Amino acid sequence: MRSDSSSQDRASLGLRIAAWGGLLFLHFPILIILLYAFNTEDAAFSFPPKGFTLKWIGVAFARPDVLEAIKLSLQIAAIATLIALILGTLASAALYRRDFFGKQGISLMLILPIALPGIITGIALLATFKTLGIEPGVLTIVIGHATFCVVIVYNNVIARLRRTSYSLIEASMDLGADGWQTFRYIVLPNLGSALLAGGMLAFALSFDEIIVTTFTAGHERTLPLWLLNQLSRPRDVPVTNVVAMLVMMVTMLPILGAYYLTRGGESVAGSGGK
Repeated sequence: MRSDSSSQDRASLGLRIAAWGGLLFLHFPILIILLYAFNTEDAAFSFPPKGFTLKWIGVAFARPDVLEAIKLSLQIAAIATLIALILGTLASAALYRRDFFGKQGISLMLILPIALPGIITGIALLATFKTLGIEPGVLTIVIGHATFCVVIVYNNVIARLRRTSYSLIEASMDLGADGWQTFRYIVLPNLGSALLAGGMLAFALSFDEIIVTTFTAGHERTLPLWLLNQLSRPRDVPVTNVVAMLVMMVTMLPILGAYYLTRGGESVAGSGGK
């Protein structure tokens, strides 16, 4: 018995070491960027860093091009998320319970944009906009981002609807509530955390999207496109690192928030969980 327990402990320790090693491998480049965002000016390309300074944060946020790119990315992410919340919720409400001819095909088409490579989606969107005579700009970026943001909201909401007992809706109707009242007082409270999590994930994905944006932006420059353009300007490396750190923070925090909001989803009221 002791030998079996000792073998299990060694296996468990090995798995933990492997897991932490994998996490370190994945996040080491990000740690380097964070480290160099606070590096001194005369040691921008040396390792290890020679000093610590907050100078580059002030320099980055004093540049009009950085501020314009941040403002544009925030606007596009907010609009795309709003569109995704509306369309994703309506689509999930229409598909989660009713069976009809073509339902699986519609579900596949809803999920397909996030499964396809971004370059395929970007080329398809650009060709469509050119065919319709729509010039690339803010509108086309929003449409492009909404195509995959809808999928995020749809997946979150339909998963929550499937875990919510339909008897709650039937009971509301039996008690005299109309469709709007049932949605407002029964359905929406159960969907609250799923909608919030889906919206946060959609916002994060939209904020740092670059591949689809490259094909739909035209002359507009979102923050990821600004970062891509900075690769040809080595003198701006410290400022670029600060902006990259900002993108990572804006992206990481909503994803972590969405994780904590949805990890207890099995305990939704009426889901049948004990």
